[in-house]
Amino acid sequence: MDNPSTANRARRLVRRLQRIVRATPGQLARVKILIADDDADRARSLSRALGADPTVQVVRVGATESLADAVAAHAPDVVLVDMARPDRDALEGVRALSARGPHPVVLFVDEDDPAFMQAAIDAGVSSYNVARVANADIKPILRAAVALFHRHRRTHCDLEAANARLRERVLMDRAKAVLIRERKLSEPEAYRWLRKQAMGQSRKIADIAAALLLERGEDLP
Repeated sequence: MDNPSTANRARRLVRRLQRIVRATPGQLARVKILIADDDADRARSLSRALGADPTVQVVRVGATESLADAVAAHAPDVVLVDMARPDRDALEGVRALSARGPHPVVLFVDEDDPAFMQAAIDAGVSSYNVARVANADIKPILRAAVALFHRHRRTHCDLEAANARLRERVLMDRAKAVLIRERKLSEPEAYRWLRKQAMGQSRKIADIAAALLLERGEDLP
């Protein structure tokens, strides 16, 4: 049987989350929520109450299961981490998840702590919420967390792609400079040489350029 304080806290979170889940109909019609909570009674109360909503599917992290393993097994839309008090040790699970494969993580705590909030965000938390603070303007926290997460991931991937293209351009420019100097080729001829080598070896031009530079003992960008 759940103790009164645990049940009350679970009910508060449930009321808040149910309003959140229903706030934007038509988006994520069915939401799979993975609950991570070391307090078994609290997690059970929250799971039972949330699971009563037909738009929500609830799964829980097993007693001996890591957060990263649970996410890999259940593929939730969002991870809900529930803490009665800020716990920096508990953030290790979030940090490990972020290192293995970033995922939307929503954190609820009862006590506000700005330093802990920053640590949580650094660990990979997408949305930090103080559950006991009333929010006059209820926002779809879970869906917003998912949307923001994917937006940041797209931005991150775009930045990585741009950096990769820049690196390839630098490699090719430096390799062409070597060919121009050593073989007395024009720039178009140097590029055609690199392209021919790449086609003949079924490799990228940038890889051929990198190999050419390494053969000459040059550092790569």
